[in-house]
Amino acid sequence: MNPQQIKKLLRGLKTGRITEKEAFQYLKSLPFKDLGFAKFDHHRILRRGMPEVILGQGKTREQVLEIVKEAAKYNDVLVTKTDRETFKAVKKLYTGTLYNEIAKTIILRKNKKRTKRDKILVLTAGTSDIPVAEEAAVAADFFGNKVEKVYDVGVAGIHRLFAHFPEISKAKVIIVVAGMEGALASVVSGLVAKPVIAVPTSCGYGASFKGITPLLAMLNSCSPGIGVVNIDNGFGAGYLASLINK
Repeated sequence: MNPQQIKKLLRGLKTGRITEKEAFQYLKSLPFKDLGFAKFDHHRILRRGMPEVILGQGKTREQVLEIVKEAAKYNDVLVTKTDRETFKAVKKLYTGTLYNEIAKTIILRKNKKRTKRDKILVLTAGTSDIPVAEEAAVAADFFGNKVEKVYDVGVAGIHRLFAHFPEISKAKVIIVVAGMEGALASVVSGLVAKPVIAVPTSCGYGASFKGITPLLAMLNSCSPGIGVVNIDNGFGAGYLASLINK
């Protein structure tokens, strides 16, 4: 929004020609910052309640750095699917930057005061599913939720899952991350009256088809109450769980 538009909006509010509701509706569609190679959406937090997150995958280190500098002007910053070298470049500018080696995420906190919503529980079927689960956990924590993690409780040893039933029953939302045949989401959904977000992973042998098999299994679950995100989309699961938890 340019200065002339701001003055016009303020005059309209002062004279009563524009209501506060109309002003909010106008503001929430603007502005974005055109960086040439990217258009960063500063007002996404108004429309969605959460700021735009930066996907590092497919971007050069210089592009990520420029977007981070723009995003950090107003909000906390989360970069997903990135690497340690990009983290080092960001940390030179912002000393409080943190890197999660397993999730491949960068977090920069600008706002010190944070409210924690009800608990989101992240489960994995196996240890190989942990990188995707960590991405989900980082995203859920970034968006202001209490997060707990229980890993390696898949159906190959179902008694391991039952040992954690108290934690499962207390969660507001459950994220289940599984590869292979993806059966864990159906089992968990059948045990509790909680929304379950299923995340298929590309972990598995040949017939798992890099995540297609667990994806289809989760979509075909006979247990109601399961929502499914895309293969290896931990961030999407953490985001959706946060919306439910709000």
